[in-house]
Amino acid sequence: MNVFVLNCGSSSLKFQLVDTDLERAATGSDRVLARGLVDSIGGEGVFKLEADGRPPVTRTAEVLEHKIAVERVLDWLCDPAEGVLKDRDAVHAVGHRVVHGGERFQESVLVDEEVLRGIEACFDMAPLHNPPNVKGYRATREILGSRVPQVAVFDTSFHQTMSPAAYLYGLPYLLYERHGIRRYGFHGTSHRYVSRRLATLLGRPADGEGLRLVTCHLGNGCSVAAIRGGRSVDTSMGFTPLEGLVMGTRSGDLDPAILPHIMRKEELGPWELSALLNKHSGLVGLSGVSNDMRAVLAASAEGHARARLALEVFCYRLKKYIAAYAGVLGGIDGLAFAGGIGENASDVRARALDGLEALGLALDPAANAEARGREAEISAPGSRTRIFVVPTNEEILIARDTLHIVSGKRPS
Repeated sequence: MNVFVLNCGSSSLKFQLVDTDLERAATGSDRVLARGLVDSIGGEGVFKLEADGRPPVTRTAEVLEHKIAVERVLDWLCDPAEGVLKDRDAVHAVGHRVVHGGERFQESVLVDEEVLRGIEACFDMAPLHNPPNVKGYRATREILGSRVPQVAVFDTSFHQTMSPAAYLYGLPYLLYERHGIRRYGFHGTSHRYVSRRLATLLGRPADGEGLRLVTCHLGNGCSVAAIRGGRSVDTSMGFTPLEGLVMGTRSGDLDPAILPHIMRKEELGPWELSALLNKHSGLVGLSGVSNDMRAVLAASAEGHARARLALEVFCYRLKKYIAAYAGVLGGIDGLAFAGGIGENASDVRARALDGLEALGLALDPAANAEARGREAEISAPGSRTRIFVVPTNEEILIARDTLHIVSGKRPS
């Protein structure tokens, strides 16, 4: 089955075309036929396209809306010279990343009008993400027609196994009842993929009773999850993706009393405050250099004081969450680092784990230094907790969920 996986942002479209079947999904031998990104939708779009076994290509074209982006991507996939498909009929299903499913969607689902209304009901909780996710669905539906089943895979669904003790805030309960104010968690697709791969590396079933895992998704957005027996029991992101770790441009945890204080002192309105917290904080706000960890690391190494401070704050917050989740789980059997920072920044991994040896987290410095962008064990011999770098692949998991649902089976 050829599954067209879409991740639509407000002005971007990320895609993969995955060839999979039930046997391949079970053995992890799914094949990515093509992948790419369309950026700057709404103007002069930039296409970065790569077919299996061929050099990547970059081109530009006017792309005023998501439907045009999907059209051009499908044209390229079916191009006799550059593509990998005979025609559009070779697209058998479409899987969509949807950021917010609220409490309603606890697993991936086949999209119909009722499901679509449920996704739209979450617009006010994910105003930057759910609307373009729906645009991607409507575009593919219009282009490919009703013959092609479409599946929604939610970032929030993996964390719906958290208990009320983990997801409720210390606010009046009626705010939860009236407005759904609670921790939802995000990056669930990544945490689910990484935790299952980590369980395999440990030689344990992912849903094995008592298996205690911590997964760290570290990119421009960052989150940590505590997972027991294949079920999320806690995660660092909350009602929105703003809570938790220090991130590229997001503040992470802070005292809520700071917010009205800043608004008064800086004469900010609510939208300006939101921009400050989501776009101008985190690494970029602390360092004054960049939201890109690579640039922060380079500047820190050159003696830039604020870049060094930003790095220290980032790693300190990460260490606190790892240690906290060791307490929540009563110990950790496996720890995994994923995402652009988690997979490539050995210094971040070393700083975050420094001093956690008493919790059974001992790093092998040589193995850690050599692990860059590839799967590798980085724990020291004899470490009570085995530590790995596990590159995430959310698109593969979306393709597998789509396959299982279209085949009439529950996602694994």
